[in-house]
Amino acid sequence: MAGFEALWQSMGIATISWGEVLMMAVGGLLLFLAIKKKFEPLLLLPIGFGAILSNIPVAGIAGPDGLLGMIYHVGIETGVFPLLIFMGVGALTDFSSLIARPSTLLLGAAAQFGIFMTLLGALALNWLPGFDFTLADASAIAIIGGADGPTAIFLASRLAPELLGAIAVAAYSYMALVPIIQPPIMKALTSQAERQVVMNQLRPVSKLERILFPFTVLLLCILFLPSAAPLIGMLMFGNLLRESGVVERLNSAAQNEIINIVTILLGLAVGSKLSADKFLTVETLGILGLGAVAFSIGTASGILMGKLMHRISGGKVNPLIGAAGVSAVPMAARVVNKVGQEANAHNYLLMHAMGPNVAGVIGSAVAAGVLLAVVGN
Repeated sequence: MAGFEALWQSMGIATISWGEVLMMAVGGLLLFLAIKKKFEPLLLLPIGFGAILSNIPVAGIAGPDGLLGMIYHVGIETGVFPLLIFMGVGALTDFSSLIARPSTLLLGAAAQFGIFMTLLGALALNWLPGFDFTLADASAIAIIGGADGPTAIFLASRLAPELLGAIAVAAYSYMALVPIIQPPIMKALTSQAERQVVMNQLRPVSKLERILFPFTVLLLCILFLPSAAPLIGMLMFGNLLRESGVVERLNSAAQNEIINIVTILLGLAVGSKLSADKFLTVETLGILGLGAVAFSIGTASGILMGKLMHRISGGKVNPLIGAAGVSAVPMAARVVNKVGQEANAHNYLLMHAMGPNVAGVIGSAVAAGVLLAVVGN
């Protein structure tokens, strides 16, 4: 009889809780969005499957001695995975648009305004029952507004590891929803005439300029914000692999094998934090809501800066490109191009939008460095 009781208790059907069932359903929803809707499938698919694995009762896959727990410890707690992702992003990114039009750096900077507004919003939620966000928690939540998943994970792992699952899911979910969230904001804040503006072709960028760019950005980081050096440094190293032209094997590995392997492990590790006991809290709902606000404010502030540049330039800048200041590369730039072509079929804004888009990657890393320097200490 005792043996039968022990066998029964080892079965999932005897020990599974409603919370674990619900979180498995959440994992299934993420898989649906990845496979059916193709929303950020490279991340949502491993995150969704990791969520299911982490909620299997008895197995302990997400525990300290489980596979996902060990992956999380090795790659997330140490911050290695987000940094390797940044190296791959740097190898994949062409900064020529930003180099050709440096003024678009202002658009990437303006789009980070949503981060700091959301920090205040997270602290304001403490007035409501059920919320108890510290300044470190609020800082980690706010970075969702940068629409940069690796940066959000890196900062959360440093400042609020217990909130990492909710922050990562929010960050990647809103990145996936860029084509749905951004167009209404873009159309509400710009006129038809502004959306029809055709911008002049960008000037050619020399190889020397492209090679010097990583060193210039890194030097500024060293002088003014060393706390951002892990993110900025790996981003610029990856870009140097690309632009140097002498290490094609390393560049190819950074763009393909390394970033692909790390993406799989990163997604599974994030999914390990979607266990019922960590995720099903009122604070999680607050994080998801604040993430939407952060992303919307970031989009709007980028567009408003674009409108200012439109005025100052005498109508030569299409303000739509400001929406690409969030660092969802290259999806935000594609959305800008699509909305621009809806207003004017001969309007090709993709390359112009890539300037603020890659500036947003740098901007979100700088914002993370500021928060880490101020709050982390």
